[in-house]
Amino acid sequence: MVNRKIVSLLMLVVSSFMACSQDDEGAASPSFEVFLTGNASDVNTETSFGLALLGGADAFSLAETKAFQFLVDKSGGGDFVVLRASGGDGYNDFIFHDIGGVNSVRTIIVDAKTIAEDPDLIDLVENAEAIFIAGGDQNKYVRYWKDTGLANALNALINEKKIPIGGSSAGLAILGEYYYGASAGSVITSEGLSNPYHENMNGLDTDFLEVPYLSAVITDSHYADRERQGRHFAFMARVITDFNIADNTMRGVGVDEATAVLVEPDGNASIIGDGDDGAEPETCVSNSPLTWNINAQAVSAYVVPGTDNGSNTFNFNTWSGSGGAQEYWSANNGNFVRQ
Repeated sequence: MVNRKIVSLLMLVVSSFMACSQDDEGAASPSFEVFLTGNASDVNTETSFGLALLGGADAFSLAETKAFQFLVDKSGGGDFVVLRASGGDGYNDFIFHDIGGVNSVRTIIVDAKTIAEDPDLIDLVENAEAIFIAGGDQNKYVRYWKDTGLANALNALINEKKIPIGGSSAGLAILGEYYYGASAGSVITSEGLSNPYHENMNGLDTDFLEVPYLSAVITDSHYADRERQGRHFAFMARVITDFNIADNTMRGVGVDEATAVLVEPDGNASIIGDGDDGAEPETCVSNSPLTWNINAQAVSAYVVPGTDNGSNTFNFNTWSGSGGAQEYWSANNGNFVRQ
């Protein structure tokens, strides 16, 4: 029996002001809300890339604490920006006071495409030394942020400035090269397996964020708790089918609640918490149950339990790890099997 507090890798298989700007004709653009804790003046620090993948839920758990410490350490003590499309400043005091060691924490609410193009918003983001994308509704992130100045700024921060970035739940969902945007509602495993083109599967897409080690990867969160292994499996089948991905290159990263995958610049990752080779799906068509069997070995999954000291590891260069267990995942006529 696999412990529920897992990360299934490799599959792999954790004060405010209002700002506004003026357009050329003098009309005010939509304002955006910023919650600031700490020093309003910008600082420049030496940063290093890192990637924190969180499975959601259990706020301020061991996994979240270690993930934010990881991001703060790699920020060099600079300015930490939390991005969301709704909500408030729930992370500010935790990062600034409980974790500590940063110049400032800003939570910025970006809830319209016009805001994602606002020069003042982009300036604040470009000055960040660490980025965290909170949970919420990933469809809003896709609708409001994709193909905007904000998305361009994030990609430059990650790949040119080399700052650390993290995401939890919906924030994790958009970090892979392929992502599930949940444009028609959140699909459950039974829907995805019984019909991989179910309307709730809508929103599978690409060309949003460009994150190292997440090329040809689709992520998922709340993994064991919401029994999402089967729907993630269906996501991968759809991506291979719809985007003509080479059969043995598609990968998934699924992270359980209260679990964090902390990826170092060299691709080595530790798993904190309390590989995908296969052939093309046999049947992945609209209104028919998914069959992706390949002799009951369609997907090779490496399941890594999280530990409080991060002793179990995974390497995103070699897609191999230690401390985990090998499984094979398959589906036959919509019935999902792990063995």
